[in-house]
Amino acid sequence: MFSEELKAFRRLGFRYVLLQILNFASVLASGFMIWKGLGLITNTESPIVVVLSGSMEPAFYRGDLLFLVNPPNTRYEIGDITVYNIPGQNIPIVHRVLETHDVVKSVNGVREAEPRPENQLLLTKGDNNYLDDIELYQGLDWLERKHIVGKVRGFLPYVGYVTIALNDFPQLKYALLGGLGLVALIQRE
Repeated sequence: MFSEELKAFRRLGFRYVLLQILNFASVLASGFMIWKGLGLITNTESPIVVVLSGSMEPAFYRGDLLFLVNPPNTRYEIGDITVYNIPGQNIPIVHRVLETHDVVKSVNGVREAEPRPENQLLLTKGDNNYLDDIELYQGLDWLERKHIVGKVRGFLPYVGYVTIALNDFPQLKYALLGGLGLVALIQRE
């Protein structure tokens, strides 16, 4: 079935195959560097996320691609759409800020005069949910700033369905990666 391709592959030689592998590795490394660069610019560990549920409908639908920022010295306001992670869960949750509170700290008996962003506590809720997210917080009463991944700044509708399909059907993911690797090795440019 692939006998002609295998003969052509053997004719290419070891150096050519090694060059193609290095080209493929440089493409992967470039993608990783772009991802990390976006993370540095936006001050978030995950500058792009995919909506995985319908809890934020009609604002965002399943499969929408969200672009995040996390300004370090900016407070979150009621109505901001945030993405957060709860310790022990690896799936980010996209919900709207319902309430904010501040932890008042005192240094040497003197209370801080101005609320600081890192002392802010948040309560969130999905637009399509009846109740707030306290049950999702797994024992926490409020979200702390360290749980927040970022604030939504923009979105592309339905583009994230590719990611959802690759996660729901792992065979598709491996077939796609194998096909890309094979194309990278066989390509003659």
